[in-house]
Amino acid sequence: MRALDRLVASSYGLNIADQIALVAVPIVAATAFGAGASTIGLLVACQSMAHLVGSLPFGVLVDRIQPRSAVLASAVLSLAGFAAAALAIAAGAILPFAGAIALAGLGIVLYGLASLSILPRIVTQAELAGANAAISLPRSVASLAVPLALGLALDRTGAAAVFWAAAACALSALVLTVRLPVFALRPMQREALILRLAKGAGFVLRHPMLLPITFCAVFWNFAFSMLVVLAVPVITQGHGGEATLFAGAMAAFGLASVAGIFVAGRIANRIAPRMVLMFGPGSSVVAAGMLLALPQGDPGPLLLAAFFVLGFGPSMWLVTQNTVRQLVTPAHMLGRVNAVIQTAIYGTRPLGALAGGAVGTAVGPQAGLIVVALLFALSFAVVLASRLTTVADYGALALAEERA
Repeated sequence: MRALDRLVASSYGLNIADQIALVAVPIVAATAFGAGASTIGLLVACQSMAHLVGSLPFGVLVDRIQPRSAVLASAVLSLAGFAAAALAIAAGAILPFAGAIALAGLGIVLYGLASLSILPRIVTQAELAGANAAISLPRSVASLAVPLALGLALDRTGAAAVFWAAAACALSALVLTVRLPVFALRPMQREALILRLAKGAGFVLRHPMLLPITFCAVFWNFAFSMLVVLAVPVITQGHGGEATLFAGAMAAFGLASVAGIFVAGRIANRIAPRMVLMFGPGSSVVAAGMLLALPQGDPGPLLLAAFFVLGFGPSMWLVTQNTVRQLVTPAHMLGRVNAVIQTAIYGTRPLGALAGGAVGTAVGPQAGLIVVALLFALSFAVVLASRLTTVADYGALALAEERA
């Protein structure tokens, strides 16, 4: 297998395992441990906090060590975490279960940062956009397929068996990545952790493309997190629909993400990147307008269409901006730069969820939806006002950065 094929296959293994945990943790907490809402919230927070706790130090680590070693370490962490979670369920021990899923989450975070740093080393510049699409597709496929399969699996097998399945997926990723090549590393001087992080953050803040990418992603994720909180009240209270419509909407979102990433990989070298960079947040504004126009009594068809649009364009944007980030960032800084941007994005999500609840309670879910639409519009405005609208060709972009 080529190095890219191994990396993509391992991405399927770890993303399926991660999605199993994301879906199963709340269910297992309630059924296996008899946990209440507050305890379930804490367990879910153990997973999401992995991104906030691990991204920055792992970003520095990825820049300092052999990338192959970082990928192997991520698979080992995930395997250990999922296996420990299964053992904790069998023992009825909720605190070790919480620690185990946090450990597995740290492995997923490390894998994401390490794989983005490896891609530019194993493919040519012309192949980079397609490679980014290939390695992004597993997460979307897993987010669509795993919830459907897990609903059946939890009915037929024990909770521990589900996490053993996640451990098996992580093990497959470990086996696949063992034979990744060893890469040449640039000699680096020893620096304090905070100084290395400051250099990564400073590079992002000064760069005319990385800064708008970051702000666009922050505004978009804040808006989407608010929308997830407000969606059910909007459907039920504002338009007389059934709460279960939200499940269908998220399925439409997942299907659109798969389609968008697939299309992005096919058109990467046939369309100017600036078109996709504008289309992603621009289509989100269109989707927000559709949500504001939901009809009374039968919001289902337009709701599904809006969430499909919301998944399709932004998933294409994700692939394209990953490629831009990799081309404009020096190889020895990729880990830190990706970590800074990822921390900003994942740090925004819980804030957006809190804001959605506060705004929905204070002024009503429909008014909160207007705030969501304004935030999507702001993410689009950031792109329109930036140099991202000038990215006509990946090759020219890479050449410009080399000259700089």
